[in-house]
Amino acid sequence: MKILIVHNSYLERGGEDEVFDCEKRLLEKHGHEVTSFILANKNIDSIGTKIITAIGAPFSLLKYWSLYKYFNREKPDVIHIHNYFPKLTPSIFFAAKRAKVPVVHTLHNYRAVCPTALLMVDGKINETSVKKNSWWTIPRKIYKGSYIGTISLVAMVECNKLIGTWDKKVDRFIALTRFSKEKFIEAGWPESKICVKPNFIEREFQESKEKSREPEYALFVGRLSEEKGVTTLLQAWAGNSINFPLKIVGKGPLQSCVEAAANSRVEFLGVKNKADVLELMSKASFIVMPSTWYEGFPMVLVESFACGTPAIVSKLGSMEEIVQPGHAGVHFEAGNSEDLVHKVNWMIANSKKCRQMGVNARQEYLSKYTPDKNYQMLIDVYHEAISESRNA
Repeated sequence: MKILIVHNSYLERGGEDEVFDCEKRLLEKHGHEVTSFILANKNIDSIGTKIITAIGAPFSLLKYWSLYKYFNREKPDVIHIHNYFPKLTPSIFFAAKRAKVPVVHTLHNYRAVCPTALLMVDGKINETSVKKNSWWTIPRKIYKGSYIGTISLVAMVECNKLIGTWDKKVDRFIALTRFSKEKFIEAGWPESKICVKPNFIEREFQESKEKSREPEYALFVGRLSEEKGVTTLLQAWAGNSINFPLKIVGKGPLQSCVEAAANSRVEFLGVKNKADVLELMSKASFIVMPSTWYEGFPMVLVESFACGTPAIVSKLGSMEEIVQPGHAGVHFEAGNSEDLVHKVNWMIANSKKCRQMGVNARQEYLSKYTPDKNYQMLIDVYHEAISESRNA
């Protein structure tokens, strides 16, 4: 199969960029002819370039024609689009359809529904754009504190909703979880076109080493920011309610708060490479993911499962779906540090059950998140898109 994968990469490499690269290598490994089309968010730094980008964000006629010519020349069997914001614009879907090529689009976040992309404002979940529309975001300058940027995004969201881009110009969407799929359906997207396919870990993990009979430490890995629940995490470990080591890995705007909270029980490790992170995970008694937003598909959880390490997660969105309580971890009320203290102490006091959850987590990884499992799901989506396109 000849597959063209498309991505507007980010200035600071993130999870979407990693997923794009992993899926490309996975498809190549299975013998497919894979071509990448990538635009980077570079040179959008002057007022002029920002205005030009903002004007073109809802639909770019220039991009439409150039992409149509490119797709028509390449003639792939399917086009898989990851991120199109801001340079590629939704015009890419119109160009692909004009070239008569089946289109698959991965819904990594909620930007096509709401300019916030996270469905979160001022540290709280906000689903106004899902239930109504996104015009409310303009006076609040949701996008980077900019009226122009926010207006541009609202125009992109509402115009493409109005003209039926998502109903008519995409053959299959990939949602990363059932929760995400339901949110898009609630926002009016076509249920029959949305498939659920999780992300995966590229390399095969060997069976993780047996955990120590005694607990060692809890681990947090992620961006040190409010939506990741860092404040809740630090509050839980403040005082003497938890007598158990916590290691924190990452960087971000709340790094100074984490550094200030470091003591005999809280250790800040800064940024670590992937091998070191996985080593820390394999030795941890459990990881803690206290996010206060919905998350897309947290790779930290899959990596933890692969290492045979259970998780304590916020009872919220995709985290609640991925971690079955009592099976591969436990839930706590999002933003509630007292409930987090309770669940941490429960895990410590029930070390035998905690270890069994780790065994269960490993089985979850083997049954759902290996490259082979993911490849078959991805190919099935491509075949569905091709069939949809032919019957349109």
